[in-house]
Amino acid sequence: MTRWILLISFIILFGRLIYATIGAWQHQQDGTAEPTEQVVNDDSRPDD
Repeated sequence: MTRWILLISFIILFGRLIYATIGAWQHQQDGTAEPTEQVVNDDSRPDD
């Protein structure tokens, strides 16, 4: 009986790990899907 409880617990934990990994990967992909523009301000360069 104890083995069944441990087996079910590990299956649940493993499923949660996979679910969290997929969610984190999708969140990371959403962050890289939107490229940000970098504005370069030439006024800050000293004139020599």
